[in-house]
Amino acid sequence: MTRGKDLLDRQLEHWQSTFVANPEMYGTDPSASGVYAIDLFRREGLTDVLELGAGQGRDTLAFLRAGFNVTALDHASDALAELDQAAMASGHGTQLTTTAHDVRQTLPVPDTSVDAVYSHMLFNMALTTPEFDHLAAEVARVLRPGGLHVYTVRHTGDAHYGAGTPHGDDMYENGGFIVHFFNRALVDRLTLGCTLLDVTEFEEGGLPRRLWRITLRRREAPQ
Repeated sequence: MTRGKDLLDRQLEHWQSTFVANPEMYGTDPSASGVYAIDLFRREGLTDVLELGAGQGRDTLAFLRAGFNVTALDHASDALAELDQAAMASGHGTQLTTTAHDVRQTLPVPDTSVDAVYSHMLFNMALTTPEFDHLAAEVARVLRPGGLHVYTVRHTGDAHYGAGTPHGDDMYENGGFIVHFFNRALVDRLTLGCTLLDVTEFEEGGLPRRLWRITLRRREAPQ
């Protein structure tokens, strides 16, 4: 059983090569969770969004078109380079900052500097539960009080949960991709500094994949 840093490093290399081989593997339309986040952030009057695991940028570009300023992080530098080009071509390049980043490390933005944090299945990467604890604490650190965190995860009701090669800590590998599946206890555990507002179940893709969309608000003061 492979654990820890070597496991995720191998996955990051796999994602990088996948993005290069399939430059539009997820299409160009925003995900359903991206559409939800845009509507929510607009209603809240938010401006600055930090996106974790932007990938090929289908949600990033939708955020830009909606008028948000976006800091997009991803480990795959090739995907970020293509995202920069797409943003410039669409006339939104000045709204976008991209940074190649490993989410196991400190997020490269200052304390209380963003209105919202968003990610679509980034939290399903081959991270250990303690690494998720660190990432959740980092999200709370960079959010302004009252800011929102929206993320999606495949959960333990998904068809691939328990299938394929096990790697411990509710991680299973199928088709070369390792997914850390969430149960409700892990959702509740990762609310550090935030209030859980909503957990909505939805389906996506051909399996279909079964996911939760999770919405949290940064508390005004520590409790």
